[in-house]
Amino acid sequence: MSETTTTVRSIGDSTDTGASDVQQMSMQQALNRALDEVLAENPKTVIFGEDCGRLGGVFRITDGLQAKHGEERVFDTPLAESGILGMSVGLAMAGFHPIPEVQFDGFAYPAINQIVCQIARMNYRSRGTLPMPITLRVPSFGGIRAPEHHGESLEALFAHVPGLKVVSPSNPHDAYHLLKYAATRPDPVIFMEPKSRYWQKGPVDVAHAAHGQATHDAGVDDGGSLTGARVVRDGRHLTLVAWGAMVSRCLQVAELAAEDGIDVEVLDLRWLKPIDAEALARSVGKTRRAVVVHEAPLTSGLGAEVAQLITQSCFETLKAPVERITGFDVPYPSGDLEDEYIPNIDRILFGIQRVLEYRRG
Repeated sequence: MSETTTTVRSIGDSTDTGASDVQQMSMQQALNRALDEVLAENPKTVIFGEDCGRLGGVFRITDGLQAKHGEERVFDTPLAESGILGMSVGLAMAGFHPIPEVQFDGFAYPAINQIVCQIARMNYRSRGTLPMPITLRVPSFGGIRAPEHHGESLEALFAHVPGLKVVSPSNPHDAYHLLKYAATRPDPVIFMEPKSRYWQKGPVDVAHAAHGQATHDAGVDDGGSLTGARVVRDGRHLTLVAWGAMVSRCLQVAELAAEDGIDVEVLDLRWLKPIDAEALARSVGKTRRAVVVHEAPLTSGLGAEVAQLITQSCFETLKAPVERITGFDVPYPSGDLEDEYIPNIDRILFGIQRVLEYRRG
């Protein structure tokens, strides 16, 4: 592995040091840099939300952007999510590319009417004359011990709505590239950021934003494409399918399973709408067993759709039914109960055991 720099240029530093383009960043830094570059590349891009301007957002994702790009392009809004998303519709109709932020995922509920009835439908309703190039950033999922409504898992709700695309990165490299990619799409994209991973650091290859090709000898692998899933760990006995924060947990599980001789493949779904059915078929077609892991409740969760796609393509070769390890069918709890709700290592390992020990009657 070649030596890489661990220096991350701050907003406003345009000096090229000549160092490697692979840099160690946290996900927060990667997202911040992506937004900075999108603002610089497209004068029609505007970023806004509660505390997104002067403060730089609760998680500092927009830190320094207002000072660099001005108050007309990065600005604060009132505490009114329906207004934020309604304004996004008007800006998109006027030719802008809005990147609004919903401060916490649970705060998206008051804006569901705007998301479902306007953002998702306007292009269809207008027969293509009014596209909605809106990238809605949603700090998502749990893991930070926040109060009620500050941790949710809404991917199934968004993915069910025709007209929306949904994506969730699991690491800094994907966060950087997928956000830049989403910000160039003519369609509305719900960008679900795993807030518990904002401070995770990893290598980010910033030299290949246009096409997403990574420098493998620099320790980065984005799977070669920004439009599908990617295998983050090869295996042969079973496939773990996850997205967002659960990818890191599944990688931990895979390492523990390896100590018992179980070779687990981990597939990071990344795109939750549309789902990369071909990647699912390739991975599970090889391992012949699958466990899907997500934080949302079990009933009607996105894992059910994933399980159906796997069954549809791999029915004749599956050695066991697809297992789902998920949150429970209760409201997403406040921080003091998160450890009981979010799928933990033991629950996932038991799921793997059930699948491996399954015998047809």
